[in-house]
Amino acid sequence: MPGHLARRFQQIAVAVFVNEVEEAGFDLTPVQYAALSAVGASPGIDQVTLAGLIAYDRTTITGVVDRLVQKGLMVRHPSSRDRRARELRLTVEGGRTLRRIVPAVEAAQRIMLRGLTEKEAEQFLRLLRKTIAAANELSRAPLRDVARGEPG
Repeated sequence: MPGHLARRFQQIAVAVFVNEVEEAGFDLTPVQYAALSAVGASPGIDQVTLAGLIAYDRTTITGVVDRLVQKGLMVRHPSSRDRRARELRLTVEGGRTLRRIVPAVEAAQRIMLRGLTEKEAEQFLRLLRKTIAAANELSRAPLRDVARGEPG
């Protein structure tokens, strides 16, 4: 069944990511990395925008951001455009972490796709993107830019 296979692949993907990142000396989950990456690419975005960019529940993203702030990797500032919103930016350490973690993240991606040829890996990713795009609106946390895919 595709649901079971997707869940199983997700379990493996998270385990591989966490292992590679920990071995490299970092303490980040895949979701924290995605959030860090999205804020690094779009400094000043608010949490609602961040949630949409990484397809994460708007309520739960608060905890993700809280942990990144506690780790000293991200800061919240009041928005100059909307008093209710808080802008997110990476700290100097957050930017440094984002740059230094890249080899571990790339290694994790390679490990997740091991057993596939390069052509099969490209096809697998293309089919995943196609399936996600076709069912994106069914998610409780739809990805805003389906064509772009998730960061990380």
